[in-house]
Amino acid sequence: MTGRARARSRGRARGQETGPPGVPPLLGEAGITEAGELLGRGRQRTAPGAVAKEAVLQISAGFAQVKIGERGGRRRDFHDVGINTRQAMEHVQESKSGASGTPIELSGNYFRILSRPQWVLFQYHVDFNPPMESRRLRSALLFHHDETLGTARTFDGAVLFLPRRLHNTETVLCSETRQGEKVQITVTLTNELPPTSPVCLQFYNIIFRRVLRMLNMQQIGRHYYSPDDPLNIPQHRLTIWPGFTTSILQYESSIMLCSDVSHKVLRSETVLSFMSGVRRDSGPEHFMEVCTKELLGLIELLGLIVLTKYNNKTYRIDAIAWDHTPNNTFKRGDKDITFKEYYKTQYGLEISDDTQSLLVSHVKRLGPAGAPPQGPALLVPELCYLTGLTDKMRSDFNIMKDLATHTRLTAEQRGNRLSNFINNIHKNTEAQGELNTWGLNFDNKMVTIAARVLPAERIVQGPKTFEFNPWLADWSKEMRGLPLMKCRPLESWLLLYTRRNTDAAQSLLQTLNRVAQPLGIRMQRPVMIEYEDRHEALLRTLQQNVGPKTQMTVVILPSNRKDKYDCVKKFLCVECPTPSQCVLARTLSRPQALMTIATKIALQMNCKMGGELWSLEIPLKHLMIVGIDCYHDTTAGKRSIGALVASLNQSMSRWFSKCVMQDRRQEIMDGLKVALQEALKSWLKHNNCLPSRIIVYRDGVGDGMLQSVVNYEVPQILDCIKALGQDYRPKLSVVVVKKRISSRFFARIDGKLANPPPGTVIDSEVTRPEWYDFFIVSQAVRMGSVAPTHYNVVYDTNGLKPDHMQRLTYKLCHLYYNWQGIVRVPAPCQYAHKLAFLVGQSIHRIPSIHLDDFLYYL
Repeated sequence: MTGRARARSRGRARGQETGPPGVPPLLGEAGITEAGELLGRGRQRTAPGAVAKEAVLQISAGFAQVKIGERGGRRRDFHDVGINTRQAMEHVQESKSGASGTPIELSGNYFRILSRPQWVLFQYHVDFNPPMESRRLRSALLFHHDETLGTARTFDGAVLFLPRRLHNTETVLCSETRQGEKVQITVTLTNELPPTSPVCLQFYNIIFRRVLRMLNMQQIGRHYYSPDDPLNIPQHRLTIWPGFTTSILQYESSIMLCSDVSHKVLRSETVLSFMSGVRRDSGPEHFMEVCTKELLGLIELLGLIVLTKYNNKTYRIDAIAWDHTPNNTFKRGDKDITFKEYYKTQYGLEISDDTQSLLVSHVKRLGPAGAPPQGPALLVPELCYLTGLTDKMRSDFNIMKDLATHTRLTAEQRGNRLSNFINNIHKNTEAQGELNTWGLNFDNKMVTIAARVLPAERIVQGPKTFEFNPWLADWSKEMRGLPLMKCRPLESWLLLYTRRNTDAAQSLLQTLNRVAQPLGIRMQRPVMIEYEDRHEALLRTLQQNVGPKTQMTVVILPSNRKDKYDCVKKFLCVECPTPSQCVLARTLSRPQALMTIATKIALQMNCKMGGELWSLEIPLKHLMIVGIDCYHDTTAGKRSIGALVASLNQSMSRWFSKCVMQDRRQEIMDGLKVALQEALKSWLKHNNCLPSRIIVYRDGVGDGMLQSVVNYEVPQILDCIKALGQDYRPKLSVVVVKKRISSRFFARIDGKLANPPPGTVIDSEVTRPEWYDFFIVSQAVRMGSVAPTHYNVVYDTNGLKPDHMQRLTYKLCHLYYNWQGIVRVPAPCQYAHKLAFLVGQSIHRIPSIHLDDFLYYL
């Protein structure tokens, strides 16, 4: 079951307030009156600021809604346990494994559970009266009662697990805090779980996270990191905490632990020092404006993530409460307390700057009984450490190079680190004692998997067909000098440049003429237009010169300023629909690379006008492939942007593209249903018939969203098809594509762990028994460890053999026209990602329908 469904079955402490632990409230549940007066719990003594009036309607108080499966917070996904889609597909009931290809033996980052409890597990719900805010205090108060509860137990803050049943269904215990406060603890039996219960998997994960804490690892977000073994990069003021992702799940033949290496990048400065630096550089008069842009990411479109070391939790900065300082008060229990006093008594932390403005983080955890969150949390900048990298840091070659030396692990390094991790657990006496108490035992060797390597694909380009060696980076050398499948003549086009980039424009034009002829592209001389290096001048030049007959507009940008790029794309995608190509002047400044760059530009220009580059042999006739992806536009009210890209011909070289924009609270498939109908009508226009088979690759599905896809999106797709007529009943498959996974696979070559070859398919042992799923390693990487892609067929009436579904999926990874090589996901998914990203990052509006049949977003 998903995180939502599991909320009903997990225990929750009655009467507890919700909110992140260690983050005090600003306001209570009563909110704000029309006059701005603060009412109820969390009464504010000083005048509220703009943030309090508009954004801080309710601030979360107390502690987190504690759920089984994640310490101090709600685990929303638990890897979509309980969703059984395979049972409805008869053709994969017996086997979902393919047959073609060369067999290969791999190792995976999975460790079997050799033994597990065979007794009933008793689940208890724990209440505290009065409610206790600190999870650590709740645990300490409960664990004083060894004589009643026993020593073998686990408690996550609200739910208690015991291997034996207490005498009474409801047991009342009494404890006392160090301050002498009497606390009544009510332990109520809620469930008896046999060893086969799915909840036991969650229990195993809780036990294992306790083992990680015994190894002195600290939880940040969902994963655990080792602060005792930091990797310091002092020249950049960065620190890396090494850590691991872990999950225990039921796989094909056994329950296994999946673990992968993870890294947390921390910056050695607090938000307060960052804000002080901004004040120093910008001056007091511009401080608030500049600081807001930097912290809230109005430049980078993402809020910064900070770490509070007192509870090892991360928060996203959503606003700054300029009128709130550590001396403001909130209601805690029956009395008012300042933020400064709260951190002093709760964590022993002294706040030195009483004038600093507080940070606002909109906590996403649900309120009581699944209600909306009670409100954002307030954070003290002095206690918040910056994490992650800014765009400026990412563009710094030296920083990224130094980071890569620590974080980009080869297959051998990753495998050794995982082996050391599991060996440390076996060597740790305390950890083994905890596992033995519950009857758990893990294998110390990675699981062995029988996999296959699919045969290499043959690329068709113009008159030539060649077999591509997937170990190569790309096939650009093989296609050099060959005509493309279909070329669009370039007769009426514009080339815009600034005065200082005149030479670059001339060089680009000359080189384009040289590379276009061998590719089969007829290119006339463009209209050369010089524009002033100003945003308004560029827009005015476009408005005055781009017309209905303009086939292509090429703009040489003097810098990578986002506003100028956005200006070009907004005008040419919405107001005056024309394919466009932007290129940085700096890119054209390397004469030795100009031929390669010009070839790439010529290919993109041809695609954007409707040309076709290469194809593969696709045996299935009348097949339409659809790719769907989503993007969340943080600058436009956090709207959801859905992109749908569908093939229009047999060779998968022509594509229909459509984008929809919806409110964050709307299901994205509502708009994509209309887009799919338009794609089918476009197919009908190009082929004089409707497709007999449709395969939808749904990307952008996060953990916990699988139930929504199965229960909501698939029926929407079926309704969309029915709307075209009762007689139209095509065969349909829906495949969920996931890239953000922890699975890693290793081949042993010359006695060392290495990356598997491209085209490797894993469809046994580590797949899920209730799903029709498989992994494909489609790419070859020269540095680091290759990441597989997980495919989960959640609906299928096509009845294709698993082997055919796998081979078709691998073929589609060769058809992305922006890269002369293999990509990680099927081409329509990558196209949909590019389209959604362009609209969400630059356009923020629906592109013109006149561009629907072109790959204008490459």
